[in-house]
This record gives sequence, C-alpha cells and structure tokens, in this order.
Amino acid sequence: MDLDQLAALRTPAGTAALDLAAGLAGGDPLAAAAALRSAGVPAGLAAGALTQAELRRRAARKFGPAAARMFFTRAGLEQATRAVVADRRAARLRAAGVEALADLGCGLGADALAAARAGIRVYGVEADPLTAAMATANAEAAGVADRFTVECGDATAFDVNRVDGVFCDPARRRAGTGRRIFDPAAYSPPWDFVTGLAERVPRTVVKVAPGIDHTLIPAGAEAEWVSVDGELVEAALWCGPLATAPRRATLLRVGREVGRLAGGGTAEAPVGPVRRYLYDPDGAVVRAHLVAEFAETVTGVLADPSIAYVYADAPTPSPFGRCLEITDVLPFSLKRLRALLRERGVGRVEILKRGSALEPEQLRRDLRLAGPASASVVLTRVAGAPTVLLCQPVPADAAAGPHPPGR
Repeated sequence: MDLDQLAALRTPAGTAALDLAAGLAGGDPLAAAAALRSAGVPAGLAAGALTQAELRRRAARKFGPAAARMFFTRAGLEQATRAVVADRRAARLRAAGVEALADLGCGLGADALAAARAGIRVYGVEADPLTAAMATANAEAAGVADRFTVECGDATAFDVNRVDGVFCDPARRRAGTGRRIFDPAAYSPPWDFVTGLAERVPRTVVKVAPGIDHTLIPAGAEAEWVSVDGELVEAALWCGPLATAPRRATLLRVGREVGRLAGGGTAEAPVGPVRRYLYDPDGAVVRAHLVAEFAETVTGVLADPSIAYVYADAPTPSPFGRCLEITDVLPFSLKRLRALLRERGVGRVEILKRGSALEPEQLRRDLRLAGPASASVVLTRVAGAPTVLLCQPVPADAAAGPHPPGR
C-alpha cells in the first residue's frame, strides 16, 4: 500500500469498500476479490480494502472492536502494543504526572492512542510516511486527534524540551524486508540515542524485545516483562522517577492485572530433589530472572540450577506459574516412557520441555500413543541428567488464583 491507496480508502467510496471487505475477511481471497469486483469496486481499491480487512481481523486480538476502524501495515501490526498493555502503561504515566509525551517512533499509534485517551498530550514522530499517515488516521478514528498529532521525520531531531515524558519503541525490523533485528545497535532510532533519552527527560519509557540481554539494561532503570493471558508479549524499561524495582514481572488476565512480582533479578533459588508438585513459571517471570523470587512464594526449589522448573511439596495458589502433580520420575528412555504410557492407557499428551533438545512433535510420533487417558510429559534435566516427569495438571481452583500484587 502507498499514500495514494490510503487516501482512496479514506474516501466515501473507500469506506464502502472496506465495509464490504469486512464481511469477506477470513474467507477465500479469490472469492472475496470477485465479490468486490461484482459490486463495482475498482481493482486497486478492492485489493487495498481486502488487505486492510484481513489486517483488521487479525488486529482484533490486540485492539478489540477498535481494530475495525484502524489502518495497519503488516509489520506495524506485528510490533504494535496490545491495547490492554498500552492502556496500563498510559495510566502509569498519567499517575506519574506526565502531561505532554513524545512518542518517538510511534508506528501506527497504539501507545500514543492509549496515552491520549488517558488525557496526555502526545506528539508522535514516525519516519515512514505511510505509517505516519496511518497513525494520523487512527487518531482521527479514535476521536483523539486533538491530543495526538503526528509528524513524519527523524525521531532523533525532535525537541524533547517540549515534553515532560518520552516513550520510545525503536523499530526492530528492517525496512523493506520485515526481518527482525536482534542487534540493538541496528535499531531505529539507534540504541545509544534511546538509552540517552532518560538523561534529557527523566520520565522515559522504552519498549524493548522480551529477549533483551540484561547487560543492556541501563543502571537504575526498572525492566518490566508483561504477560497477557499466559503469553509473554513485551518488555519495557522505566527510567528515572518511573523506576520502582530493578526487575518486575507483571501478569494480565482478561484485561486486568492479576500479579506483580518484583526483585533484583540476581537471587538464586535453593536446589533440592524433585518434589510432588512442579511449577512451570510464566514467561515474564523467567525472562525477568525472578524464578528465585517465585520459588520463595511457593516454598519451592530447583532440581537443576540451570532449569526454570520449580518443585514444591504442596500446591500454593499463584498466578505466576502453572502447577502440575508429578506421578512418575524416570531417566529419559523412549522405550521406558512408551511402555509406561501404554500401561497407563495414555493416548493424549501435552509435552513440555526445558533443558531438552528433543522435538516434542517428533517424540509424540515416536511414542505411538493409544488409549483414553491423558497426561503431561515434561522433558527436563535433574542434577544435569536428562529426565522425564509424568504429570497431571492441578485444577485451577487448587493452585491458581488471585495473588496480592507486589512483594
């Protein structure tokens, strides 16, 4: 898509084409294109409408009903913050007293829209002309164009003296190819500029990849990992007066916060034998290096100091890790595992793994399962030795529930 196509989609004829395309999204693309042509929609407009309709359908997972009025690029949608996370971040910025925010590299505007809805004046800067135009269109569709304006340009040239807060989500995909960038030095804006923002505007937040190397986290910043409905979705660096703990794992469920675990990220959990219950910590807890802090909340231990499975004698309610009851522990042997599962009549398994090179789907085929029962198979290491744990999930009401935020 280009600027002319976007402009065409914003005309009355384009709006009508988008409405028609919305009812066809998710189906046969050839049949959808034929349906629009038969309705008299020009080919170029039909192609743009169908592309947007499909992107809007996918975006509903991140943005809910608001996605039906927004404009997207494929790369922009992939990097865009989920609405529930953006809203929570905006509320935290507003509570910290931020009134004017620079969103440097605003993309399609997901975070800026949330901040504007929270009453913050947002100045967006976006280098790509099409993405900047889409962000402007999204601000108008959301009814916040008076509080969120976008300029197309170089984020490093923006005068941050105009604001009392900065949010920066550097591009982590290469322009034109969409390929992921793993070296922060190749981000746009560059990493040295991003990490220097807090020296100029203390209330700075930087969105980063969840897999960020902890050695890159600036001294004094709070690094927060956020999980939504069990899926690790992002990490962010909160700088200056916004920082409240060195490391934090925040868990959201059905749009609300259900758990917040904080710590230094350097503690070591005690190591001991396998116990009756196994906890598989949430990805936010693992990435934040807060497994030791989590283990303390369930009086647990690690069976191997390098594996983030926690073992405990009792199932303690916690949102920070899924709980399973261990029924069998055996050294890894395909033959022994297959025999045990046949003996138990297990025909359906979920396969979890940490510290194992085995491919779950290949193992599933090799097991040749048959039977009415189900089980969880955990591939791991215990004291360095490859080990299989046969488990049953603990019911949610027994080991998952509300947990007081913070520590």
